[in-house]
Amino acid sequence: MLLLLAVFLLGSLILPALVRWLGAQAFAVAALIPAAAFVQALMMTPRVLDGDAPFESIEWVPQLGLNLSMHMDVLGWLLTLIVTGVGALVLLYCRWYFYENSAELGQFAGVLLGFAGAMYGLVLTDDLVLLVMFWEITSILSYLLISHYRRRAASRRAALQALLVTTLGGLVMFVGVVLIVVDAGTSSIIEILQDPPAGPMMNAAIVMLLVGALSKSAIFPFHFWLPGAMAAPTPVSAYLHAAAMVKAGIYLIARFAPVFALSETWRPIVISLGVFTMLLGGLQALRETDLKRILAFGTVSQLGFFTVIVGYGTQATALAGLALVISHALFKSALFLIVGVIDRQLSTRDIDELSGVGRQAPVMATVAFISVASMMGIAPTIGFVAKESALTGLLDDAMGGSTWGLVALIGIVLGSVLTAAYGIRFLWGAFWKKRDAQGVVRPDTAWPDPPVGFLSSPIILGALTIAAGIGAPAIDVALHGYAITATPGLDADGIPAEGPGHLALWHGFEPALGISVLSILLGIGLFLVTRRTGWDRKPRMLGFTAADVYFWVMRGVDRLSVVVTTLTQRGSLPVYVGTIFVVFLAAETTALLASDIDRLQLSAWHTPTQIAVAPIMAIAAVFAVQARKRYTGVVLVSVTGLGMVALFATSGAPDLALTQILVETVTMVTFALVLRRLPSRMGEHNASVSRIPRAILAIGTGVMMAFVAVVATQARVESPISLQFPELAYTLGHGQNVVNVALVDLRGWDTMGELSVLVLAATGVASLVFVTHRADMLSQRPALPKRLRRKARIAPLVETTEGVRFQTAENRSAPRAWLVGGQQMKDEDRSILLEVIVRVLFHTIIVVSIYLLFAGHNQPGGGFAGGLVAGMALVMRYIAGGRWELGAAAPTDAGRLLGSGLFFAVGAAVVPLFFGMSPLASTFWEWEIPGIGHMEFVTSTIFDIGVYLVVIGLVLDVLRSLGAEVDKQAQQMYSREVGV
Repeated sequence: MLLLLAVFLLGSLILPALVRWLGAQAFAVAALIPAAAFVQALMMTPRVLDGDAPFESIEWVPQLGLNLSMHMDVLGWLLTLIVTGVGALVLLYCRWYFYENSAELGQFAGVLLGFAGAMYGLVLTDDLVLLVMFWEITSILSYLLISHYRRRAASRRAALQALLVTTLGGLVMFVGVVLIVVDAGTSSIIEILQDPPAGPMMNAAIVMLLVGALSKSAIFPFHFWLPGAMAAPTPVSAYLHAAAMVKAGIYLIARFAPVFALSETWRPIVISLGVFTMLLGGLQALRETDLKRILAFGTVSQLGFFTVIVGYGTQATALAGLALVISHALFKSALFLIVGVIDRQLSTRDIDELSGVGRQAPVMATVAFISVASMMGIAPTIGFVAKESALTGLLDDAMGGSTWGLVALIGIVLGSVLTAAYGIRFLWGAFWKKRDAQGVVRPDTAWPDPPVGFLSSPIILGALTIAAGIGAPAIDVALHGYAITATPGLDADGIPAEGPGHLALWHGFEPALGISVLSILLGIGLFLVTRRTGWDRKPRMLGFTAADVYFWVMRGVDRLSVVVTTLTQRGSLPVYVGTIFVVFLAAETTALLASDIDRLQLSAWHTPTQIAVAPIMAIAAVFAVQARKRYTGVVLVSVTGLGMVALFATSGAPDLALTQILVETVTMVTFALVLRRLPSRMGEHNASVSRIPRAILAIGTGVMMAFVAVVATQARVESPISLQFPELAYTLGHGQNVVNVALVDLRGWDTMGELSVLVLAATGVASLVFVTHRADMLSQRPALPKRLRRKARIAPLVETTEGVRFQTAENRSAPRAWLVGGQQMKDEDRSILLEVIVRVLFHTIIVVSIYLLFAGHNQPGGGFAGGLVAGMALVMRYIAGGRWELGAAAPTDAGRLLGSGLFFAVGAAVVPLFFGMSPLASTFWEWEIPGIGHMEFVTSTIFDIGVYLVVIGLVLDVLRSLGAEVDKQAQQMYSREVGV
């Protein structure tokens, strides 16, 4: 089972490439994976029915007791067959439904297969926390599937609506899961159900669990997302909204109903909301003219039906509930797929535009009639068997004195009347001949016959609907193991019944059969009445729907956010920083006053260097505050950073000193790039205000930081782990540079987070500067061939509409360019001396950066320092030769470097898992090479390479955005001003 789950994941990753190669035919290949899972579940049938449920488990987070565990009992086995069987048929159906071959189709295929894998894991996992993870994965993937037609606003809105509703329910459910796990002391579903906790906290947890289940299964008041999701392609509707996603909530109810159905909160919620949803969905289905929306509201109604029966919690209803789940997966998937065929062949689903399709497509019409018969509960379908069993169970419980049994019975009977009515409406709308307003029979809609394979999936599902009804005794045996785990119901005398009863095609003439027949006859009459009176065309009784309420709420949230943003986000950096400082002072003052530290051990200095450097840093800080020119202030601020370099260097921290001076240098360059576009003097356009309050706040913040530093150094009560870093760096990290080994090994997770921050920072800077697109046009210019590089340094390059070209003979007298981009700069901006120096030193600096990268494990250096050095080399190329020289120096996109760096870093973290080791665990190899000597390689170096690439990508992105792009925009602005 775990292996198949991995195959689903791997297949979803490979499938997009396969679709680009094979087109829509790749769906048939993808169907093999769920088909294999279906066959594997069938092979497990003897063990499952004998009570020997297969179980697999791998430790995941042993500290929290979480395991990757899979358990196939009767309920999991049944849902696995539905998820994989219907999934395979839907994927096969996609082979004919889609005819375009695009990147979107490849993504759709991968996501659909991934969704099938997530559902496979959801119905089989034994870990409750893991179930929540699969639950949320299905929500995210369903968002991607519903929004497949991303250019349609309706698809995007529907996808977001489904995501918000189901995710909100999932978050509430997660809180309930945490309460259950804490109360039970385990996350194993088997152990929780064997020894269920009780009490007020458990009742609250059950309510939260039901919120998640009801939101997923579109039960009122969460029902409105499902009809909106019909904006998705029809295969998505057939799978997610008939056999998979909406079944997740029913599965969760079925999993816990046998144990918790008699709790105080269970039945009132499940039965009342289930009955109301069944009636609401049925009424609305009678008013729709879109075949897909008829089925959508019919699905809402049926889900309310299942919620009542499955959640009722007696043995009889448990047996009937699983039979209903089988019948619904078969008939509703078939009906959705048939609507997809009609839509694909005729480009319409409107019943007002269809007439006489049934006679032209008899096979398809026959399958639709069988499926609707199962939905209505007509023999010999599995729907008839399940419905009669459900009515019998509720009738016996109601006659035994159960109030909730009577409420459920009345609601189900009324809902069944509506089911029959909208079932007939679907058949009439899709296949019947219609009359116009004058009573004249309309001509038949022209019907092009679809490929035979296109109808294969609905035909198989229709055949299974009949076969399951005839084979009801076998299904009864298979589901008996789940039914007996529930509480026995009541018989007519009010005493517990013996056993769950039996599924059979014929039980004789009994009350349940009469009720079923009566509901069907009333449904037929209701359909005729609605057609004769025109009720199905009249406006709603209420002027709004639940979807309208949702949009009102979302609009209110948007408007509230605008108000809050207007009040708080004033566009003033001093206001933002001042707010942060005020909160900081208030919080830290409270913490210091509450602190019990009553002694402070202070030293005037630790090294003589501090006596000389500290005053310089303080004086520079004071002068920085008084500086009136921006660049002067930046230079003075950097003095404090350079002072830290001196302190680090004299305190035995050469690594920190090296990194600090490189960071200060890059920061200075960044400031210089930004200050080019700002007035040279501060306050030139907007003078500073409230200087005294600002000064008080700044001084208070500085004093508070000093107090925090002093108190924090005295607050430790245990020995720090850093005291063991030298030994750990050598024994675990196989390195002698404690700082570097700590960054890439001992505290690698911290560095991973910092890399993510760097990538986000680079992306944020670029997105603020690049106006029309994020693409880097400089890196897209192909590098010059070697034979033309010398010519490029002699003959200037010009940018034309046809690309970069050499100028003609009149420019031969131009000064020799030591750099390729030098000729693009104005003469007054060029420095031949600088070009010569840069050309001579660039490659040397790159070699030094690589040396720092690989030497950093045992000597000062590392990926961060090496990346900064390489970034400084790019800075030199840009300063000497401008933006074209930067494009020649780094002919690649900065995003690729950032992505490659993250790839190496994440790979170094993930690969150890495949060898049974913890993430980021490192190992090493050593060799004796003749002529060279002893060599070692530590796998954490791969992580350091990732750091190296990310840092270079960051510097390159800053140069491209704040440097080259700003230059380009300034040049374009100048050209517009002079009319060039």
